[in-house]
Amino acid sequence: MTDHHSEKGGRWARNYIGYFIKWIILSLVTGAVCGVTGGAFARCVSAATQFRSANGWMIFFLPAAGLLIVLIYRKLKISGVGTNAVFDSAAEGDSLKFRLIPAIFVGTVLTHLFGGSAGREGAALQIGGDIGNHIGQLFRFDEEDKKIATMTGMAAFFAALFGTPVTAAVFVATVISVGLVKHAALVPGMIASVLASEVAVWMGAAPVRFQIEAPEVSPLMMGKVMILAAACGLVSAVFVMALHYTERFYERFFKNAYVRVAVGGAFIIVLTLLAGCPDYNGAGVDVIARAIGQGQARPWDFAVKILFTALTLEAGFKGGEIVPTFYIGATFGCAFGQLLGIPAGFAAAVGFAAMFAGVTNTMITSILLAAEVFGGAGLPYFGVACMLSFVFSGYNGLFSSQVIVFSKLREGRVMKKVNHRVDLAKGDKTFYSR
Repeated sequence: MTDHHSEKGGRWARNYIGYFIKWIILSLVTGAVCGVTGGAFARCVSAATQFRSANGWMIFFLPAAGLLIVLIYRKLKISGVGTNAVFDSAAEGDSLKFRLIPAIFVGTVLTHLFGGSAGREGAALQIGGDIGNHIGQLFRFDEEDKKIATMTGMAAFFAALFGTPVTAAVFVATVISVGLVKHAALVPGMIASVLASEVAVWMGAAPVRFQIEAPEVSPLMMGKVMILAAACGLVSAVFVMALHYTERFYERFFKNAYVRVAVGGAFIIVLTLLAGCPDYNGAGVDVIARAIGQGQARPWDFAVKILFTALTLEAGFKGGEIVPTFYIGATFGCAFGQLLGIPAGFAAAVGFAAMFAGVTNTMITSILLAAEVFGGAGLPYFGVACMLSFVFSGYNGLFSSQVIVFSKLREGRVMKKVNHRVDLAKGDKTFYSR
């Protein structure tokens, strides 16, 4: 009996040690590669943004940039391949095409260079996931371990761009199936994210950080924050539906991909001229900083950014929706929070985190994001805000491959992909948005 238990214990120890060594090697290689690539990507996007800001006439070439992006994707035979394909790879263990990396890299930089409204996380998840996937193939991982490798790359590249390693690791482990945690991905994801973040900073990429002053916790202020959080959840649902209906609009009236992207670029040019300022082009990081740091935002900024982002991304330009989500949340929080009597800068910070919770359906991750970005100030407020926004966003989300496992309002499973309306009384689900 003793020999049997000893043999069993020895086998258990060897398995754990073997996997630990495997994940350490995967983490170090993936973290280093994603850190270098992410640092280079961040600097390219930053340089493109600075050049466009100094040369306003660049916006007039946005349609031509869009045509080039579509051409690149057509020539590389990856049209339609995006973040959802990476999610599917992380869930199913499928292989990804390496040529997606240069395509999304160049496409995102071109979108920012010529003034499209987009973020960076689309590129982060796609490039990082592709890198991790191919490292898994290089190490001859089986299908299950290749999923972990893909998620490790996603987390590492996300951390390299935003400088939030804890958020990145937990985000990737929880975002694909909402309500379930991919525990096996946490350790390699965390180690790779920390390394990638440090390498990217060494290369000159600035982490996302803001200094805020949080009010003392009180029942009155908590009630105000709860109202703001519920409103953020509703706005996040509006943002997702705006993306969906814009996609349908383009597909109905501009079926050709080249025509669609050219028309989308023309829309952005006209709207930019009407706006009279470049605040809605690119990622809008300066507008986010102004809302949080100075408490300044126009009441309509969030709505106009929704319009710019939907018209840009659904036309075929590249980037992502997360930084625009931060923009929408910060400007909406700043404007609406002041009406509620919340300090404007702090309200913008709450909107920043709460909107992320609403569009990604990642409640815990959003609380961690607030802790990393804002240094832990006002954490009880952020916790409540992220939870309420998560609930009030309904079953909407940016990623159509994401699965909601559990009901947000009642005990029980729903097991449906996002953007299906769930009738809790009747039990039926109806697809209604993106």
